[in-house]
Amino acid sequence: MLQYLFVIALVLWIVVFRYRRRRMYKLASMIPGPKEELPIIGVAHTLVGNTEDIMASLQNFSYSAIENDGIIRGWLNHILYFVVVDPIDLEMVLKTCLEKDDLHQFIRKIIGNGAIFAPVSIWRRRRKILVPAFSPRIVENFVEVFAEQSTKLTKRLAKHIDNGPFSLWPFLSTYTLDSVFDTAMGVKINAQDNPDSPFLMCMNRILNLVCERIFHLWLQPDWLYKLFPQYIEHQKCLKEMHEFTDQVIKRKRKEIKTECEFKSKGEKMYDLKDYRRKTFLDLLVTLSGGEQGYTDVELREEVLTLTVAGTDTSAVASGYTLKLLSMYPDVQEKVYKELLEVFGDSDRPVVKDDLPKLKYLERVAKESLRLFPPVPFIIRKVLEDITLPSGRVLPAGSGVVVSIWGVHRNPKYWGPDAEHFDPDRFLPERFSQIHPGSFMPFSSGPRNCPGYQYALMSMKTALSTILRSYKVVGECETTAIPRIRVKIDIMMKDIDGYQVSLTRRVPYNESTKYEQNSK
Repeated sequence: MLQYLFVIALVLWIVVFRYRRRRMYKLASMIPGPKEELPIIGVAHTLVGNTEDIMASLQNFSYSAIENDGIIRGWLNHILYFVVVDPIDLEMVLKTCLEKDDLHQFIRKIIGNGAIFAPVSIWRRRRKILVPAFSPRIVENFVEVFAEQSTKLTKRLAKHIDNGPFSLWPFLSTYTLDSVFDTAMGVKINAQDNPDSPFLMCMNRILNLVCERIFHLWLQPDWLYKLFPQYIEHQKCLKEMHEFTDQVIKRKRKEIKTECEFKSKGEKMYDLKDYRRKTFLDLLVTLSGGEQGYTDVELREEVLTLTVAGTDTSAVASGYTLKLLSMYPDVQEKVYKELLEVFGDSDRPVVKDDLPKLKYLERVAKESLRLFPPVPFIIRKVLEDITLPSGRVLPAGSGVVVSIWGVHRNPKYWGPDAEHFDPDRFLPERFSQIHPGSFMPFSSGPRNCPGYQYALMSMKTALSTILRSYKVVGECETTAIPRIRVKIDIMMKDIDGYQVSLTRRVPYNESTKYEQNSK
């Protein structure tokens, strides 16, 4: 008898559940779904396997959306998602759907309510404080740090000259971590000298665990996750990262307090802070209101967000750029000639006035970001029905997968050669013909990443320093379409860790003398 009652109750619950969502089902039926979609589970079975398999499935969904006029729907069990690749539709989505999807809860467990991932109610206040901290006038002062760390990076790479292929990833990730720690907190973590830095190892591992949790449904419930061995490792890494950051914040609070006391005793005419480089932590404390502003926990959330996002974003983007240059040596030679025009044969460090002159290098970097965006997908909640410019309606309660990968490869906006590696598509006269929403490597709209210029400056400094000293060598690509195997690991990364070889650059004046003598 109890069994029958249970079945009846279950059936009634399903009927009521579906009745309440009848509008969602109706609107969803008007938009095509992928061929792989199955009853009940939807597309859940396609998001299994290793991180390369999952990335391949997400790419296939993006290409299906391109073929279906910019959008497809997909059920993930009972949750409805739309994959959108049309920049005109996405312009509206990114301006009106500001709430992040529930899947972000797993990364919030690491960094809390940092501005990038915070709920809208928290994000609005944090954003007002964060944006001024990333103003070009402030960010350009960090080029000195980028140059110092890039020089160290280039010296560390010297041991791999003429020694065959090796992975660039550990070198690039430690370069960006050192740069981020110095600029964000004023701390010399020296990860380049110590690649086994506990913070770096914990950060890399906990991001792996988060990615694993996002794509494996049985790891998502907190009560169930605690039964798996990954939970113990997750908490250990979290403790290491939080304790280190908390110590830095406490020390910074004391420094600021001491400085204020010194000023109050006699330094009335000059603001000493104007004569030194401020870190983001300095700025966050000051802009939030000093002692009455951010709490230590709020500061930790923002600093960890900057660290996690800033480290991997710049490292991944630089890795793809160097990989592409190894595959297309003619493009690399154009970059090198531009570097000679700016620096000559000098080995002086990069200064901020050099970066605007590196126009071709910037085009190469942007084309790399277009084809291989570090963050290929972002997800937003639809809280109210939205009618898109294309006429399709997204129902409340669904989610939008903003496929940056798909937007960047949509031939409707980029042309039939959208898959080609062509840095000159970013020439002003050509790029001005492209819809502005077609290029969004750091998202778009009110919740875009404010650190775009920071990342680009870090990239250009590192790339220019490396390429002045070394030629990056790889297997030459025979077509204009670069083939690089990728995986999803929170960010999109190269499967082999950006394997390349290096040879030392011979300055043009020396190579010319050699050629003349040989004749």
